[in-house]
Amino acid sequence: MPLASSVLRQFAMSLSHLVLFALMACFPFAQASTDDTTSFAPDGSLEVDRDDDQWPDGWAKLKSGGEWLKEDNNHFIRLRSRESGEMVMLYQELKLPAGIEAIEFTWKQRVTGLKVGKQSWFDARILLEFLDADRQKVAPTPSAPATNRNSEGWIKKQTQFLVPAGAKTLKFMPCLFQVAAGTLDLDDISLRAIDAAPLRAAQEVAAKERQEKLAATATKRRERAAEILKQQGSLITNGSFETDAKKKDEWPDDWGRIKDGSWEVEDGNHFLRLKSSEPGKVVMAYRTIDVPAGVEALELSWRQRVSGLKVGSSPWFDARIMFEWQGLDSKKLSGTPSPVYSQKDSNGWVSKSTSFLVPRDALTVVLMPSLFQVNAGTFDLDDLVLKPTDSAPLIAAAKLRAEEVAARFVPPEQPQKEKWPLELRVVDNRLHDTTGHEVWLQGVNAGGLETLPQDRQVIKSVVVAIDDWKANCVRVPIKDEFWYGQSAYQKDEGREYREIVDQIVTLAANRGAYVALDLHRFRAPKREHADFWKDCAKQYANHPAVLFDIFNEPHGISWDVWKRGGFVGNEEGMDESAFLNDDEKRKNAGFESVGMQGLVDAVRSSGAKNIVIAGGLFWCNDLSGITRGYELEDQAGNGIMYSWHTYNWHTDWEKKMLATAAKHPIFLGEVGADIKKMDFIPAEAQENPHTWVPDMLGFVQQHRLNWTGWCLHPKASPVMISDWKYTPTPFWGEYAKAALAGKRFEMKRMR
Repeated sequence: MPLASSVLRQFAMSLSHLVLFALMACFPFAQASTDDTTSFAPDGSLEVDRDDDQWPDGWAKLKSGGEWLKEDNNHFIRLRSRESGEMVMLYQELKLPAGIEAIEFTWKQRVTGLKVGKQSWFDARILLEFLDADRQKVAPTPSAPATNRNSEGWIKKQTQFLVPAGAKTLKFMPCLFQVAAGTLDLDDISLRAIDAAPLRAAQEVAAKERQEKLAATATKRRERAAEILKQQGSLITNGSFETDAKKKDEWPDDWGRIKDGSWEVEDGNHFLRLKSSEPGKVVMAYRTIDVPAGVEALELSWRQRVSGLKVGSSPWFDARIMFEWQGLDSKKLSGTPSPVYSQKDSNGWVSKSTSFLVPRDALTVVLMPSLFQVNAGTFDLDDLVLKPTDSAPLIAAAKLRAEEVAARFVPPEQPQKEKWPLELRVVDNRLHDTTGHEVWLQGVNAGGLETLPQDRQVIKSVVVAIDDWKANCVRVPIKDEFWYGQSAYQKDEGREYREIVDQIVTLAANRGAYVALDLHRFRAPKREHADFWKDCAKQYANHPAVLFDIFNEPHGISWDVWKRGGFVGNEEGMDESAFLNDDEKRKNAGFESVGMQGLVDAVRSSGAKNIVIAGGLFWCNDLSGITRGYELEDQAGNGIMYSWHTYNWHTDWEKKMLATAAKHPIFLGEVGADIKKMDFIPAEAQENPHTWVPDMLGFVQQHRLNWTGWCLHPKASPVMISDWKYTPTPFWGEYAKAALAGKRFEMKRMR
């Protein structure tokens, strides 16, 4: 079934359930009739009205559209639609007799003037549903006897069905289900217990026959898929979108038409275009592709071009290709491959690929390229190829991931204050503890909580960093939005997120290590960032293990605005925040900044004396202004460290940092180099990690700079680890781990 139709049907059924709940509150349980010893329904003849309320005894009254009528001395109930689209329903709950296993339902009905509603299932029907003792729905639900046409007078009807285990109540719901018009008359209603054995036997025979038929059909379809693969080298016919030979209707063969799609041509090459015509609307191509027998894994490759994309109200409202598996019966299977998504424009046409395992019972893969509820954008697709691939690497990766997930858990700990590190304070350009001993902070960044609020891998990373990598400080990037539970992923006002941060602080402190909480924001501090620090600093005020890294990477502002605040306008030049989406970048301009001093003051207003870490300009790479009159004031706390971030494309170490290092303690909060070059920095500007890293570590050790390497995460470049077994990368992680263990490095050349 196409997705749009499926969603609409689910919406209709959800609407009917709301109506049912409203009706349910109005009517009590009906008791079995004493006049009919075989039926457990009320008086099915509908003739008895002992209480003279003009309604048959034991039967619930309709909220609207119901009548108790008489013709030729015979009473019956009438359901009449008085308004197009109205739900007209008799809602009756019947207690099931003990031990009942099967039911025979017989009745008479008459349908007149029926006009089906907006959907084909908006007709005259009798809904049936089972509930258990806790009033929870019990499956399977009997099929609803339904009709979409008038009857020739009164007709007798019958159906039989099994009672599922645990069922205590039958919901009996004759209705005119949102019809445009019509009348449904009912009489001689009987529900009685019958022998379940014949039904079960018939059910088993029918299921076996159906399965055999499905299997035979599947075999033919698999053989056809194998033939397509042999002929074309791909399971997707016309994946190049070049052919329009079957219908010659100005649309590519084998692809269903899309309301907001078009078949485009550029330089003689055809491709499919999806274009958002209104914010929040789903624009989707839907293609089902059968899989040959014996295929264990598939690789999909394609070309795409994304332009003018504006992500929707939730993070996953973007340009994506979604997948779904279907079995022999076309029902959805588990093991759905992860979608491949884009949240920003591409640089022209780009080649993409993804591989995934095929579930054992899968016959069909559903391919759904889409603009998924975006605000705007165009998604062009071409050269789709789907073919078998080696399953071994995918199986190994799945096994590794399962092992990583199993190893992720770290049991919470109660605070053990006797193990906590001593409070730090700034003394000249060094850090001292309360005994007067110098403390040199060395460690890593444990990333994850700046991107996903529910990421618990960070907890494990902090423990590994301290226990295995011998870090005495871990920088933990966090986000104010997540702290307050304001993301689409959160429904608890940030409670779980704050608990994760709290657990991290306790685990680190119990191991005698420090935690630098980094507000991972860019450009310039805003009023909401000051409000966040008032709250967060109050939470960890004077905790000896906690330092406050108040703003990740300021850039694109003057030193005066950096310190004192002021208007932040548009920025020009190189952008090292290429990983931010366009909406995030827009929010980083056109506001009044409170300045870094405003954040320091916010921290101190909470009563917290914890050391504050303040990053310089140019994405925290330039501290030259600190010694030129822009150092921050801190009269009430334990002092300020100045943060420096540097990577293997930054130069002028001495000019940008050393003058400040002579007067103030430095916190090299982010440092590293990756063998894979960043696409937003010229390739020639990025030095080989094997020459840059040893020199940088030698520089750090020579000047005794406090430092935390970026990043103990296999997907946050520069990566220090290659997997969640925390295997150090040879180009960065191995060097850093050795330095943390005490190895000395020589700086051979200043940059």
